[in-house]
Amino acid sequence: MENALLIGLSRQTVLERQLNVVANNIANVNTTGYKADQSLFEEHLNSGAHEDNFVGRDRRVSYVQDRGTYHDLSQGSTEQTNNPLDVAIDGAGFLAVQTAGGERYTRDGNLQINGQGQLVTTSGNAVLGTSGPIVFQPTDHDISISPDGTVTVLEGTTRTDSIRGKLRLANFADAQKLLKEGYNLYSAGEAGAAQADAKSTIRQGYVEKSNVNATSEMSRMVEVMRTYQQIATLLQQQSDLHKSAIEKLADVPA
Repeated sequence: MENALLIGLSRQTVLERQLNVVANNIANVNTTGYKADQSLFEEHLNSGAHEDNFVGRDRRVSYVQDRGTYHDLSQGSTEQTNNPLDVAIDGAGFLAVQTAGGERYTRDGNLQINGQGQLVTTSGNAVLGTSGPIVFQPTDHDISISPDGTVTVLEGTTRTDSIRGKLRLANFADAQKLLKEGYNLYSAGEAGAAQADAKSTIRQGYVEKSNVNATSEMSRMVEVMRTYQQIATLLQQQSDLHKSAIEKLADVPA
């Protein structure tokens, strides 16, 4: 196959994967605590010419290769909900939660209390405190969550604060290596062991919105689709030229 076709096909393959990333970002523009993904690209040089009369740089064919994606971990804007169970994290920390697959991490602070009195995420995963799941009593009211994550309540008719736990905030040596698992959850992957985060703080009654810029992502989607179509047109032109050349060679008298 000609080099022009190979280069065009390599670029189309990359654009297809980039479109998947952009589409996923757009789909989560309203997902609480969602962090956008971005694509990484690099030039991949390969020797495509093998005749002795091609020397130096003429031997090298430049392809497009996507190295993968990276997480945009920038802080999203916060929205006040006035729900005492909602929390937004100011800083790089993550809430630790218990799932069927083990401990996972999230920035989704849209929390609630389940039938067993446990503090859980919207997916039903128990939110972990420094001493395990945080559990409330049926008579608890006036829930308060301090900036350091300490959860206190007024119990029954008493006016004395009772502590129900302290939210465990975790951070990682290399958060870029966290693995997204769906349902707004991350697993540690190769990011290293979770460490206690003493720098991040909690804002009660707020949630962190997605950090996806909808306008930017829509513009990027249009750009990707246009580029894909332009390459498809170029490849068709190259194929037509090749076909025309063969037909003309066939008409040359022997």
